[in-house]
Amino acid sequence: MATGDGNDGQGAGEPIPLSALQHAVYCLRQAALIHIERLWADNRFTAEGNVLHAVADKGGSRRARGLRRVMSLPLASRRLNLSGVADVVEFLPGDEGETTFPIEYKRGKPKLHRADEVQLCAQALCLEEMTGRPVPEGALFYAETKRRLAVPFDAALRRQTEDVVGELAAVLASGRTPPPTVKRERCRACSLLELCRPDIVARPVQAWRARMVERTLAAEAAP
Repeated sequence: MATGDGNDGQGAGEPIPLSALQHAVYCLRQAALIHIERLWADNRFTAEGNVLHAVADKGGSRRARGLRRVMSLPLASRRLNLSGVADVVEFLPGDEGETTFPIEYKRGKPKLHRADEVQLCAQALCLEEMTGRPVPEGALFYAETKRRLAVPFDAALRRQTEDVVGELAAVLASGRTPPPTVKRERCRACSLLELCRPDIVARPVQAWRARMVERTLAAEAAP
């Protein structure tokens, strides 16, 4: 289960799913359980998210007031080895051609962590590579607030996104699921809590670390 090699999961050369970046920001262990060990479990939060995405997943294209809107648009980045599907991409007309504006649908409301922003920024990086044009901004639409939250793709968010891609790529290439960190508040909302079992798995890891620290201190104190 949680600490296995998982060699039959995500291969090192396969494109990383865009959705996996959200998992990686939330918890690298969660991302590995899903994408290496192929474990998944629904809870109320994931079920609500599935219903919300059902609208965008129908696909298709619409045009209104000069704006073109495409739903379920396939995306990819060869440079970052990413692939996935954008919920909605708006193509805004301009003097030098169309500017793309990705929109991601989310349940609930804006979060304290930046998992949603990173996933959206990764979509923008794919669009930039695919179109050869800059994508300066996108938006997150939250079901609870029923409003768009504008997300500028500034240098800090782009750097964080590429860092997360690198960290997740290394974990997937290793084929090993990271051990849990100290149980955090967000564990309670994780649909994989019963499969992850962070308290049980973390105890031997923490005990090993304590022994290593004790040995190191003893060695340093020895004459």
